[in-house]
Amino acid sequence: MVSMIQILKTAIREGASDIHITTGAPPALRVRGEIIHLNVDPLTSKQSRDLCYSVITDEQKQKVENDKDVDFSFSFDNKSRFRGHIYFQKKTIAGCFRQIPTVIPTVKEIGLPSVLSELCEKPYGLVLVTGPTGSGKTTTLAAMINEINNKKRGHILTIEDPIEFIYSHNKCIINQREVGFDTEDFHQSLRAALRLDPDICLLGELRDKETIETALHVAETGHLTFGTLHTNNTYQAIDRLTGVFGGDERQMIQSQVSQVLQGIVSQRLLPTVDGSSRVPAVEVLLFPPAIRNLVKEGKQNQMYSIMQTQKASGMITLNQSLVSLVMQGLVAEDVALSNSYDRGEFVNMLSQAKRSAVRGVARN
Repeated sequence: MVSMIQILKTAIREGASDIHITTGAPPALRVRGEIIHLNVDPLTSKQSRDLCYSVITDEQKQKVENDKDVDFSFSFDNKSRFRGHIYFQKKTIAGCFRQIPTVIPTVKEIGLPSVLSELCEKPYGLVLVTGPTGSGKTTTLAAMINEINNKKRGHILTIEDPIEFIYSHNKCIINQREVGFDTEDFHQSLRAALRLDPDICLLGELRDKETIETALHVAETGHLTFGTLHTNNTYQAIDRLTGVFGGDERQMIQSQVSQVLQGIVSQRLLPTVDGSSRVPAVEVLLFPPAIRNLVKEGKQNQMYSIMQTQKASGMITLNQSLVSLVMQGLVAEDVALSNSYDRGEFVNMLSQAKRSAVRGVARN
């Protein structure tokens, strides 16, 4: 039987983003967005269990048996890191393991717009990075946190479940707290955050009402705060923040959100034309007074028209990003089209961009 060490080495060699272990199928890698099965026999339930359990502690095994899943991270060969999630499916053990880059890339290296670096300069407020699972949110946040670490002095506090990227102290002191090891409870660590004298807080996913309330409070009290949400675009993120509240409380939260938000970045990863890698398509919502007023009034549906006309200020719609990637020759038209949530607008914008490019060539 193939060993977990062999699977991990293969994943590193092939540049896989994820490893999947499950009963009845060979181990599989996700390489540049595509699932590829290893050329070995399908796994029995015992083999799947043994492979998954080979990378976790006895305490974590007990958590799987009791809670039916566990999140964790681990280093391999002193060179690579993986985030793991082991869980039950059809009464058997399965696992998903995501490879974490050992070197934190810069905002520029990822291919993100420079306005993200400008968001890192904000003295306080809430910055959200959103997108579906596997869209690179964690890497984007790591790049932004590390940019702050390299440029200005302060105390950065992260609360993670589990810790993924490992930061080194530079101009900042960085303390990383892992739920289950450094703190027993995520919400408890959130409540304690302000007692630790942070300047910048990374709070992970804002997954429930208590987490959202705490993030808003931390941002409101003069701290630059980062979090993630699973939404497909920027203004859906505002609905997600305010939607867990009802009645008069929702109106109060809308006002609070309108004051503390500094930027929302929504992204997804698309395969390049040559299939060698993936690049981010990014939507960026900033918060000038007109946008803040719409948030306060709960009129998120009116934001898009402002975003379309504010490119010079750093705002970017998803379609603008998609058209740019196609015109640069990085992403195929059909791939960009399939990722647009307003395909008619995308087609019109791309046609206009092509006409402009032809006129530019003709003038030269």
